Amino acid sequence: MLFTFNCKAEENNIKYYSDDMGILSLMYHRFDENKYSSTNIQMSIFKEHIKIIKNSNYKFYDPQNLENDFSINKKEKKILITIDDAFTSFYEVAWPYLKKEKILFILFISTETIGKNGYMTWEQIKEVEQESFAYIGNHSHSHNYLVDLNDNDFIDDINISSSFFNKNLGYNPIFFSYPFGEYSSAIKKYVSKNFKYAFGQHSGVIDINKDRFELPRFPINEKYGDLDRFKFLINLYPLQYKNLYPEEKYVTDNNPPKLYVEFFEEQKNINNINCFSDEGNEWGQSNISFNQNKLDINFREKFTFRRGRVNCSLNDGGIWRWFGVQFSIKQN
Repeated sequence: MLFTFNCKAEENNIKYYSDDMGILSLMYHRFDENKYSSTNIQMSIFKEHIKIIKNSNYKFYDPQNLENDFSINKKEKKILITIDDAFTSFYEVAWPYLKKEKILFILFISTETIGKNGYMTWEQIKEVEQESFAYIGNHSHSHNYLVDLNDNDFIDDINISSSFFNKNLGYNPIFFSYPFGEYSSAIKKYVSKNFKYAFGQHSGVIDINKDRFELPRFPINEKYGDLDRFKFLINLYPLQYKNLYPEEKYVTDNNPPKLYVEFFEEQKNINNINCFSDEGNEWGQSNISFNQNKLDINFREKFTFRRGRVNCSLNDGGIWRWFGVQFSIKQN
């Protein structure tokens, strides 16, 4: 099978193997909102997460350094905290702690919900934004499933959010996060023209070869935030790759998609890789095969949920490396 790759993806990637230790990004939503377990974290657990990071001697990452760090190897791994949706519980529960500790983070905001019940107001956002360690990100206007919209509608949605930020903050953020981590090549292309970086919801560690408009994050919630799992996550290192096909992550009539990953020739222990995927809405070990340094993942059946996930890990001489892929599945 010949590999074909989008030119934009080639531009975004450095394309050489390095000893980059990476940036591990974590994604949170709600704090102490017990009835929303899929997006909530207990504040007491969040404080334990911060303690684990500090005790592991990892520093928090300043996202304004991303521009330089995409061209140099990172000799020490750092942790980037991100929070999506600007729920009131963030402002009331987590913000006082983050402010006291001066912990760097990005707060991603959908502009349509600002000031509504359960969400922060513009005054609260401005209060957070004025701190040097707090960064604001754009999370669309409606927080809709952007892949379900036609081109004009998703462009309008993003443009409306940008206009609200310009009006209320005086600028449009350089950071964007795709709602639900869903995007098509068309959405990604438009985002790349209006922002400098975009984050998804697929897991992995950022390194110099990652696409700056498909940056990975580890979602953290009550189910996936227990302390043993968290300790494992923050000690993960990048699993770099040279190319990943397909560039298009929106699956329409090609379900299941073909997935190929091309690694660098100098990577070691690559044959030790294991991948798991959730086609058929059931997690299981993926069927994989190697042809030299190219990995072929053969899905067992169609993806049935609107988001299909693949996670690959590698024990590289005692160091665990990880990358993930998320497909958005067209709904009938």
